[in-house]
Amino acid sequence: MENLDGIGFGYRERASYASDPAKSRGRLVPEADSPTRTPYQRDRDRIIHSNAFRRLKHKTQVFIAHEGDHYRTRLTHTIEVAQIARALARALRLDEDLAEAVALVHDFGHTPFGHTGEDTLNERMKDYGGFDHNAQSLRIVTKLEHRYAEFDGLNLSWETLEGLVKHNGPLTGAYAVEEIVAQPILDFNDKYDLRLDSFASLEAQCAAIADDIAYNAHDIDDGLRAGLLTLKGLEDVRLTRDLIAIVRGKYPNLDDARVGYELVRRQITVMVEDVIREARRRIEALQPQSIEDVRNHSSALVGFSPAMFEQERELKRYLFKNLYFHESVVRRRRVADKVVQDLFDLYQASSEKMPDEWQAKMEGLEKLQKARHIADFISGMTDNYALREHRRLFDQTDELA
Repeated sequence: MENLDGIGFGYRERASYASDPAKSRGRLVPEADSPTRTPYQRDRDRIIHSNAFRRLKHKTQVFIAHEGDHYRTRLTHTIEVAQIARALARALRLDEDLAEAVALVHDFGHTPFGHTGEDTLNERMKDYGGFDHNAQSLRIVTKLEHRYAEFDGLNLSWETLEGLVKHNGPLTGAYAVEEIVAQPILDFNDKYDLRLDSFASLEAQCAAIADDIAYNAHDIDDGLRAGLLTLKGLEDVRLTRDLIAIVRGKYPNLDDARVGYELVRRQITVMVEDVIREARRRIEALQPQSIEDVRNHSSALVGFSPAMFEQERELKRYLFKNLYFHESVVRRRRVADKVVQDLFDLYQASSEKMPDEWQAKMEGLEKLQKARHIADFISGMTDNYALREHRRLFDQTDELA
């Protein structure tokens, strides 16, 4: 196996193909440079201090927050993604602050109740352009946050916005990963070109793969904690079977709880090191001299090796079958689906039921704009707030637990 000699540890010179904060393309609304922080450090700080970031602590990842104090929420998931993204960026001699900023903002647009809320809201918005959490993240950081005197949103740098929008790759052109681009992204791109047809920076690619690494590992941790997954069952999957065997061999008397923890941390390590090796191999093959060489390439440079890619796909299939579609999880999703449906339909029929500040902004809006405004309101809710609103407005609200 190829070793990791020569990787960065945070004190080596940035690579020629890394994002250079001194050469940032700037912000939609021009601002004076900070004397103490790079543009990407300012982005990170603005993201952390936003309302949207704080709301992540009460938004579902897989398990509803009140089921236990130790289950991941969108916030804890986001922090784990940022840690892994920084580790990857450091090893590849990239700009760690940009990788962290993209990681911290990547889930801003998620609805309450995880992907169930997004699917329900997308169905309700099908006649109005649909709902996409990446596009909603962009709306939040360019329009919906109201913290600054001189602009709406957070006025993030071009590079952070690019990484957010291209989380899954190019959106248009020969290498597009999506057939349809969400309208909010197209609308913003008309006034601030994010080059939707190119790949994002390597820092953004690190954040994207870190998302996969984090949720694959912590969903196993949460699934074991909930009793929906077992170590014996995970031995049906190549990646986890091999890691469990290593742990059992080294610590034959270790209790199952600690075996699970060892499995998760080793899985993260194995995946991170695989990405570093594979990214270095791809970079060596391409020999990019600048970040533009990265953007103009025909594929991402940061990703799993073919062998790890297949193992990760096998693990995902297992988790979908045994965790995400487990009856106890599906049962909660049915309740969450009804809560979001009921709220959207009621607000659409009777906008006066919305809080005063949101109701006031409905004045003068066309039908499509009204629907988008309602989606903005609901998607910003935490799980707790959505349940409270439903209980306030309806005679009965089923329990999620």
